[in-house]
Amino acid sequence: MSIIETEATLHEAHRDNHTHRDVNGGWLRPAVFGAMDGLVSNLALMTGVAGGAVSQQTIVITGLAGLAAGAFSMAAGEYTSVASQRELVMAELDVERRELRKHPADELAELAALYVSRGVQPDLALEVATQLSHDPEQALEIHAREELGIDPDDLPSPLVAAVSSFGSFALGALLPVLPYLLGATVLWPAVLLALTGLFACGALVARVTARSWWYSGLRQLVLGGTAAALTYGLGVLFGAAL
Repeated sequence: MSIIETEATLHEAHRDNHTHRDVNGGWLRPAVFGAMDGLVSNLALMTGVAGGAVSQQTIVITGLAGLAAGAFSMAAGEYTSVASQRELVMAELDVERRELRKHPADELAELAALYVSRGVQPDLALEVATQLSHDPEQALEIHAREELGIDPDDLPSPLVAAVSSFGSFALGALLPVLPYLLGATVLWPAVLLALTGLFACGALVARVTARSWWYSGLRQLVLGGTAAALTYGLGVLFGAAL
């Protein structure tokens, strides 16, 4: 018995099994990076200070200061980075727009040659390029996709990147501080909660990347734990030296 019996069923099966997740959004990378960075950096900062045998109040202030400074720094950095990238893309689109206006025949030949290089017959390639070039905005979009590898309608937003980065960093950086804010007087609850958060973040990222959840979670746990252990050792060393 055939699994797919009719043409309609074929279309349905293809539609149901051939969907893709959005990989071009501007929020995912800064959100993931921000959460991981917040957890690792603030955990490492607090363990390093704690290794110097300072007071509980000093550790809490250090953690809160690290949260605020890191969140604002991440947001500013992401905004500037994405805005600069967007401005560069817009500048290149302006160049392409001018070329389409000043040298339409050359741009038409360039697009046709590109289709020919991909296996389309020359006459058909020229016909396709001609029809696609009737609308100037459509022509610009096609040239941007083919020559620059970008989609003018799907550029990342600097504001979305900044907000995502700020919120995720602050949330991640809050975890090591939270046990102290709830009354803990020793370091190990903060370390335990932060390492649990690292594993959970890694496991959640695996749902997006299709990586094994336990591998991704364990990788983040090991990396964050190593950073915390090293900075704690440095804190002990510096504390003893001072």
